[in-house]
Amino acid sequence: MPNSGRIAKLRTVAKLGAHSVLRVAAYRIGLKTGLHPVQRLKARPIDGKFFAPAANSQAGATGEAARSLHYFGWREVPVTGQAPDWFANPFTGATAQPAMRPWWTIPDFAEATGDIKILWEPSRFQWCLDLALAARTDGDAAETLERWLQDWHAKNPAYQGPNWKCGQEASLRVMHLAMATLLISGGTEPSPALRASLFNHLQRIAPTMGYAVGQDNNHGTSEAAALFIGGSWLAQAGVAEANRWQRMGRRWLENRVSRLIAPDGSFSQYSLNYHRMVLDTLCMVEIWRGRLGLPEFSAAYLARARAATRWLREMIDPASGDGPNVGANDGAHIFDIGRTPYRDFRPTVQTAAILFENARAYPGDGAWNRRAEALRLALPDTVLAPAASAQFDDGGFSVVRSGAAMAMLRYPRFRYRPSQCDALHVDLWLGGDNLLGDAGTYSYNSGEEWLAYFGGTASHNTIQFDGRDQMPRIGRFLLGEWLKSDDVAFDPDGAQAGYTDGQGASHKRSIALHADRLVVTDTISGFAGSAVLRWRLRKGEWRSDGPHGVTDGAHRLTVAADAAAGPLALGAGWRSLLYLNKEETPVVSCELTGPAVITTIYSWA
Repeated sequence: MPNSGRIAKLRTVAKLGAHSVLRVAAYRIGLKTGLHPVQRLKARPIDGKFFAPAANSQAGATGEAARSLHYFGWREVPVTGQAPDWFANPFTGATAQPAMRPWWTIPDFAEATGDIKILWEPSRFQWCLDLALAARTDGDAAETLERWLQDWHAKNPAYQGPNWKCGQEASLRVMHLAMATLLISGGTEPSPALRASLFNHLQRIAPTMGYAVGQDNNHGTSEAAALFIGGSWLAQAGVAEANRWQRMGRRWLENRVSRLIAPDGSFSQYSLNYHRMVLDTLCMVEIWRGRLGLPEFSAAYLARARAATRWLREMIDPASGDGPNVGANDGAHIFDIGRTPYRDFRPTVQTAAILFENARAYPGDGAWNRRAEALRLALPDTVLAPAASAQFDDGGFSVVRSGAAMAMLRYPRFRYRPSQCDALHVDLWLGGDNLLGDAGTYSYNSGEEWLAYFGGTASHNTIQFDGRDQMPRIGRFLLGEWLKSDDVAFDPDGAQAGYTDGQGASHKRSIALHADRLVVTDTISGFAGSAVLRWRLRKGEWRSDGPHGVTDGAHRLTVAADAAAGPLALGAGWRSLLYLNKEETPVVSCELTGPAVITTIYSWA
């Protein structure tokens, strides 16, 4: 690595914060030397059934409980045997039995089945929720739930194999088991088998909490939530260590929410999907706390939870539940009851509004009420006002609305590490139709080419200078030379922001949203050779409409510049709305060779 690269990396590591860096370093050194306490755990044996049959459960009932696994919201895999193959890769057809060796000896991205996330997905126990709900009356669902849990524990002995590698994955199992318990009977008394499983999981999570905290992301919130839920659960059963775990979970939940959720509700990962994940986590914690009658969290914690609820509500389209595909998207969809569409964020918003605002975000009946109804939460009479224009300056988001249209301007406010080069990206929506969109993420482990493509500047509706990314990639999940915004302004009809990158290139962008069009004005300078403006269009039959415009027959995009600019080029790119799923999408671009003011108009009838 050249000296300039080393310096950039050192600067970036410094921005991560000494406490975070030291926590992660201590964890890795401990594992490497064999001195970490997590390497000396003794598991409790699993014996007996996890759940007693529900009072109204009938053998041979024909309920509609899930008998299949869903991967990343789009790939359904029927389970034809007694239990799933926990180590299969449905995307390649490969099935491998990973060595049952200590989890800390297993690499993240070198399993025989490929991306370790594929192995982890069914082992998050998301399927427990629908099976548990059906098991209230369906004896077959109850038997399926029990059989799958028994098989998973037999095939995944505690602390052995890939499904014990990540504390967050263990935490998601704890949270889903807790919600499944409430769904089956509403009670909270764990069976001996469930107590042993919970004990083994919390033993795994607690010693590596420092590493989770050092990530400054959803690992810390998930693992703290599991310690709080599981600890309070086992405390009721008289387990000696449980009160310590419960106190640890509560303390770190308060800490993580205060640190990672900004006063305006922005989350540290700058991602719509990860924002949903942390909000779902807080919802499960609050449901569990209320059911056990435990003391409330602090007023500051609840204020941040309300702010995070508002952030997601203002960001999505109320008609479809979808929203900008902004930031990293790894396919996570926890706390889903009834298998709502992956990109429908309304169930999370509705549940969070009920719990933290004592109001509904959406009126009437719909899938957004399914969680509340399944968990017997009362639906408040109060309905929140519809989503409106809003600025979330702590995270770098401006949302402008006009009738059914919404535009989002993304600008850099990086207190935490960014994951994508999306500075001054614009998303445009008309109802549930994403007219100008983000390429997404696709995969964390499909090669450097795809990692660079989907996370790079060229995959966003912004300007790329001199063929390089806005920030250099210095690691799989780490970018250097974090950008800073200037000239930030906002009003209900428009927004603006700008930045100057590490090589002196400057970009200022303003947006104005009208009932029938979006106007974007870009001012650029300071680059060495060329600048390329790109717009990622909705799918359709787009064609040239003169040298400076394109149309699909109903919508039109035009670009005009006050300096020499090449003609619009209409081509194709990729977008990924779901993890490990990508499709072609039309992309229009324009190259400029010097400083310019550029006006883009996207209009519709």
